Amino acid sequence: MQCLKYFVISGPYTFSIGDTSGLSDYVSGGYAVQCKMPKTLNFKSIKKALHDPEFLITDFAKFDRPAQLHLGFQALHEYNKRNSSLPRPRNKDDGNKLVEIAKEINGKACSKVDEIDEKLLRELSYQARGDLCPMQGIIGGIAAQEVMKACSGKFHPIVQWFYFDALECLPEEQEIAEESCKAVGSRYDSQVCVFGKEFQEKISTQKYFVVGSGAIGCELLKNFAMMGLASDSRGKIFVTDMDIIERSNLNRQFLFRPADVQKPKSDVAARAVKTMNPDVNIISHQNRNLDGVANALDNIDARMYMDRRCVYYRKPLLESGTLGTKGNVQVVYPFLTESYSSSQDPPEKSIPICTLKNFPNAIEHTLQWARDAFEGLFTQTAENAAQYLTDPKFMERLAKLPGVQQAETLENIHKSLVDDLPKNFADCVKWARLLFQENYHNQIAQLLHNFPPNQTTSSGQPFWSGPKRCPHPLIFDPCNETHMNFIIAAANMRAFVYNLKGSVDKKYVLEILEQINVPTFKPRSGVKIHVSDQEAEAASQASVEQNEVDKLLSRLPSPEVLSGIKVSNVEFEKDDDTNFHMDFIVACSNLRAENYDIAPADRHKSKLIAGKIIPAIATTTAVVSGLVCLELYKIIQGSKKLETFKNGFINLALPFFAFSEPITAPKNKYYESEFSLWDRFELTLNDKGEEFTLQEFLDYFQNEHKLEVSMLSQGVCMLYSFFMPQSKLKERLPLKMTELVAKVSKKKIKPHVKALVFELCCNDTDGEDVEVPYVRYKFR
Repeated sequence: MQCLKYFVISGPYTFSIGDTSGLSDYVSGGYAVQCKMPKTLNFKSIKKALHDPEFLITDFAKFDRPAQLHLGFQALHEYNKRNSSLPRPRNKDDGNKLVEIAKEINGKACSKVDEIDEKLLRELSYQARGDLCPMQGIIGGIAAQEVMKACSGKFHPIVQWFYFDALECLPEEQEIAEESCKAVGSRYDSQVCVFGKEFQEKISTQKYFVVGSGAIGCELLKNFAMMGLASDSRGKIFVTDMDIIERSNLNRQFLFRPADVQKPKSDVAARAVKTMNPDVNIISHQNRNLDGVANALDNIDARMYMDRRCVYYRKPLLESGTLGTKGNVQVVYPFLTESYSSSQDPPEKSIPICTLKNFPNAIEHTLQWARDAFEGLFTQTAENAAQYLTDPKFMERLAKLPGVQQAETLENIHKSLVDDLPKNFADCVKWARLLFQENYHNQIAQLLHNFPPNQTTSSGQPFWSGPKRCPHPLIFDPCNETHMNFIIAAANMRAFVYNLKGSVDKKYVLEILEQINVPTFKPRSGVKIHVSDQEAEAASQASVEQNEVDKLLSRLPSPEVLSGIKVSNVEFEKDDDTNFHMDFIVACSNLRAENYDIAPADRHKSKLIAGKIIPAIATTTAVVSGLVCLELYKIIQGSKKLETFKNGFINLALPFFAFSEPITAPKNKYYESEFSLWDRFELTLNDKGEEFTLQEFLDYFQNEHKLEVSMLSQGVCMLYSFFMPQSKLKERLPLKMTELVAKVSKKKIKPHVKALVFELCCNDTDGEDVEVPYVRYKFR
């Protein structure tokens, strides 16, 4: 094989390979690997950059702001030199002095500000008196990332000047009284001098629910403690997290220590916050009347659930997330913005079945294949075998599955409890060795028998081309470290499943391997290998005759006969280096990668991908949490203008910062009434102080809103429809709404439920379908 050392890049998506005259004729195949070239950056000196600045713009709604702040900070620096005994402005007179200094500096500058924003500079002078924890988190996180860039040479640094402000956090209408900002000897004085003591009191009485206490959750709770949130007896922070602390959390979830591993995250986080600020009232559970919610979650489903709850209860939601150096913040504000669920990213693409089974071309494919193998060998099959032995109702549940699944499950149980039942560790080693042979030699040899290296398609093109890499079988070599790692890991996990004693003694394992007779494999004709997902899907749905299932069942000894066998299933745990889980995954994946000439992955990368770890780094988390807390200031103040709030999108690697006002909640309309996702019909008792009957419910919308209800549902239950048989309709119309729900759903309404949600389909007076809000029916 001949290799080219470089390519000539001819466009963003194309390259050429230059002069090939010294090479043999091209036949097929070949792989290109992208190599990132180093980039040299040159910066102006501080003296030149001060007079001729370059700015990184973060918010195009404040396009001129960096130049004003550049001038303002120079003025502050000069003010400090002139007032060394009082280095920070104290009052409005000092603010006026700062404006005059700024005018002097601007007159001498090469790059002048055309029109000085005096109001902005005065605000800057007042804010210079304080230190805000969220702002420290933002600037500190960005600065720390820049330090890492300088040390590692990785990622693009900020070029010259970066200015970030959040002056929209100040009150929208009235000006803060100077008297209110005076220090009182409190730990919150640096915040009081910015927002005033009345606002500090408001912060201290807030009731907030933090959902999740992982990377972002730890930072949020720390910020809340430093800000004094819920530091009064009237305030509360409720934190919940179903997870326990894992060792891999410790590098970024800084409220946790090694001694906390395996403890509940929310409990440990709450204790840590109380240590930071004993005044904070924090409880690690929920179910209280809240002022708002801050999400610190790591999955879409949980985020959407919390979003729906916040919309229903009309509570503000601060949504945030990180992925490596990327981060985002979204503000969800009742009656003002859209919700988190109003717009969604497209779902992640899953790996095609045939790519996983036969045609991998990336390490992600082999790692997923290894995870599937782990689940099949040590989790699902072992669990089925254990249930067959101990659960009398297991066979009843199995009988409800499709025939193909029944047959496959019974066959695997038979192998686990009869054919391949190990008696000792030597049997486990033998099983692992035969598994190696099947996975990395026999299956590949069969694949090449079906599709030889010179195979062509019906159009005459090479079959093994593009994403299809032509594999080669592996020959087991006891001197190969990866081969031996696979045997030892698989054998020890097999031993764990059957409650046998394992071993990591390589000499002992080698002695066992020498005694194993591995059958010679001969590829068979007529074996069907699926080339497309459609073929694989069709095969999985193929029917199996009941007599075949019965035959498999008749071969299987009864649980009473097998009563002496104990089987334990394995739950994947990536952070325990003694359980062989990651040892198996890494070896299993890298051997598969070797089959297909894919570059292997080390243990760290394998754990990241196979463990589905969302990469989080402290710098990004600090910035995102700080941005969330700046929005919290605005919510607590009761800000009502859309342009006051900021959704943020950052990527510290590029670097990229983009802030914009949230999107308004979309409006719908029936007749002259506008409504959004925040609106609904509120219905309680009728004029008699009693529950509505279905007939009264329908009449209410006809008389009060001129809406004819054509269909009515509650959850998945259809309560009423215009096409319902008269006999059923006659039966339901006199029923009270709660009686109707209980009758149709066949479930009693639980005592704690005070309101029901009904969905309506309605017609207007012209008989046209109209979209209307849902109904919140409060009956208790």
